[in-house]
Order: sequence, then structure tokens, then C-alpha cells
Amino acid sequence: MLKEIKENWRDLFATAPQTLDRVKAVDTAVTAFNVNVDAVLKISGQRLSELVKSAGMSLAELQDIRQAKLLESQDVLKGIFKCFSAGIAEEWLTEDKVIYNWMIEHLGYDRLQMGGQGGIVANVLGIIGVKKVIAHTNSHPKEQAEQFLKLDNIVSFDENGREKPSYQINRSQDTPLIHWIIEFDKGDKAVIDGQTFTCPKSNRFIATYDPLNLKLVMDQHFVAATNSIKADYVVLSGMHALTANNNGVALVEKVLPIINAWHKYGAIVHLEIASTQDIEVRKAILQKLATNCDSTGINERELIDILEVVGEEKLARQCQENCHAENLFRALLKVKEILKTPRIQLHFFGLYLTVQNKSFRITPEQNRNGMILASTIAAGKAGTGDINHKENLLWALGKDVSDVGLEELKTISDIIEDENLLKTGISQYAGFDIIAVPTILVEKPKTLVGMGDTISSISLIGAR
Repeated sequence: MLKEIKENWRDLFATAPQTLDRVKAVDTAVTAFNVNVDAVLKISGQRLSELVKSAGMSLAELQDIRQAKLLESQDVLKGIFKCFSAGIAEEWLTEDKVIYNWMIEHLGYDRLQMGGQGGIVANVLGIIGVKKVIAHTNSHPKEQAEQFLKLDNIVSFDENGREKPSYQINRSQDTPLIHWIIEFDKGDKAVIDGQTFTCPKSNRFIATYDPLNLKLVMDQHFVAATNSIKADYVVLSGMHALTANNNGVALVEKVLPIINAWHKYGAIVHLEIASTQDIEVRKAILQKLATNCDSTGINERELIDILEVVGEEKLARQCQENCHAENLFRALLKVKEILKTPRIQLHFFGLYLTVQNKSFRITPEQNRNGMILASTIAAGKAGTGDINHKENLLWALGKDVSDVGLEELKTISDIIEDENLLKTGISQYAGFDIIAVPTILVEKPKTLVGMGDTISSISLIGAR
């Protein structure tokens, strides 16, 4: 039975090249709002020890953490040490240019790469062949331009509002918005005040200088241009870093008229929910934006976050304790019922799952084809390390879908009592179209950065 179903899915996945070719018919896609530069730095325990010593900090000072923020340069070292010694991941923010300059001078970086959902998705849509991708940038100096692929179909706006290929723009007065991704390895050792600390798990600390995205500052040239043209798709994100204390709820509401203008010209507007820590902002994103968008994309953590603020705490706990298909499917149906967003896509380990209204503009078959393309390209990204080159896009073509994905799909197929879902990925339940695709899993992925954004955007825009 499993062999027959795998062969079925192998035939379905063989259509990925044709689906990819059809993407070239998409005239215009818009990505907004958050674009930044990720500065990746691998730090050793020895270098951490040296930085702490040169800063004149004692162990007691290093461990004296009163807030998970970067208010002075020493806080950078506190954050790195905390995550290194505990093997955990955290992100601390700053809007202080002095701290930014300290990190430039004392940390540096190994390499720069595109950061922010808006930037990552712009590169993805550009490389898969959308005719024009309009990328929002609120800061676009040379350092940011260099993170865009050298493709003329990805465009932004210069300081005079002229549309140009994004890689060619240099708004030299803009300050780069840099997120330091500071990685460390399991088993590495740091010596502080004569005590040795061994890192228990490979992980990373993120030190972010991004005052514009934290305040949702928009490029008005971009807003004016995209609100007066017909775009096929808009992929929207960037609200997740806002906080209620920083006027975050009002900033979320400011996006609504822009969405309405996109809708006026017939765009399908997709919202990437992203992990939003501030509960009031999370509620505002759901109530103001998700309910007014055509499509949303989430992972299992974000699904649980939504449940926690829509009165489904018990279901959230069940998903937390047993994060598998049965609970996640029930949770997704509940969120669909509450938000009433026409289309919601969930991606979790081994499976992509879409629940959409039967009247949605994209058919279940088109959705499945887009999701198959997304699974193929995501596996290519994991296996090769990037999809910046077209030859990497279909690297995974011909590889079988995962057993774990088929098991999760069978669970949902059993719940809805329709074996057709297991065989074809398409069914109906509770008045909705259900589309599910098992994924190709790469055993030792070279990267997982931006994977969710890649999956969501290709699933939607490949569905035509």
C-alpha cells in the first residue's frame, strides 16, 4: 500500500517543472514590508572569552541580566553568553546607533545575506520567474542592494522614487538595518573569571539593529506605486516585531487602507503571520489584517500562538503537548472558522496543509500543484544551501516524499474518512476544500533560513 501511494506521489511531483514554467505567466507580485541585512557570525568560546575580557566585565556582570534588550554595548555580550552557556536561541533588539557601531567595530561578520520575509520572498519570486517583483525597502544602501539577486525583474525605488532593479539602487544616506546572527557550536568552551562554560547545544543569538522595521516605517514611493497598479499577488509580512508599547497596534491598523487599495485592483493578498511575541499586536494582526487578507501562512508554532489569543487555550495546550497531524488539523479548522480568512496554509514537519473556501479563486488542483512545487524547491534549498541559482530549484526532482509526511497525511485522511486525500492530496471536509501535500525531507539540510517564507510564497504563486 505504501509503495503504491509513494508511486502515486512520485507521478504528481513529476509535474513540478511544468508548474514552475507556468510561474512565468505571473505579471506582477509585490513583497512588503520588512527587508534587512543578516550578518552571520560564527563565534568561538575563545573569542567570546576575549571579548568579555577586553570589555572589562566580570562573570557577575555578565550574568546580571535585567531585560532582554540591548541598552548598552555590554548587553550584547550578556546575550551571547546567556545563549552560549545555555544552548538556547534568543533575539534582543536595539535602536541605539552607538550599540550598532560597537557591533560593527567589535563583532564584524563572516558573511552578509538577505534578511526579512519581504526580502527573502522577493528573491524567491524573482528566481522562479515572476515577470516583475516589486520589493518594499525602507532602507536601501549599497549593503542592502547587494543582498538582492542580480535580476532585473526584482525592482524597488531609489531616493527620487524612480523604479530600478533592486540590486542597482544605492540610497547612500540610508543606514543598513542589520540583524547579527551569532552562531555557536555544541561542546565549545568559554572561560570567564577562571570558570569554564561548555555550550550544551548548537544555537544562535540574534542582536538586531532595525529601528525602521520596528516602527513599520514605509517607503512612500513604494506605497504610491503599488496602490495604483494591478498586482497579481501581494505577500505581506513584517508586523511581528512591533510592540504595543511602541505604538504597534496603531501601526498594524495603518496597513489596512493599503491592503484595501491592493484589493481594489484585484490582487490576491497573502499574509505571513510570523511569530509575534507581543500579545496585543498579535491580536491586532489577526483581527485587523488576517480577517481582511485572502490568504495566510503559518507554521505549527504560529498556529499555537493564534489559538492562545482567540480563546482556544485548551486546544493550544493539546497542540503543544502533541504537535502532530490530528491536533494540528483540528486546530487549523478552528482558526479558519474564527478568522474566516478564505485560505489558510499550515506547514509543519513532513506536511503542508491548506484549508480554503470552495469559492476561492485558485482551485484545489492548482493549490496542490503550487504546494508540490514549493516542496520540491524547499528541498532544493535545504539540499544545496540556496536557490540563488536556477539549477538548484529542481535539485530534489525525482526524490520520494517522506514516510513521516505520508503518515501525517494518512492521519488526516482517516479523520475525514476519505482515502482520496492520501492518494491525491485533495478532498472536502466541513464545507471547505482540503489540500495536503507530503514533503520531501533532506536528512542533513545546509540551511533552514527563510524556509517558511519560501514554502508559503511558492505554494500560492505556483498555484495557477
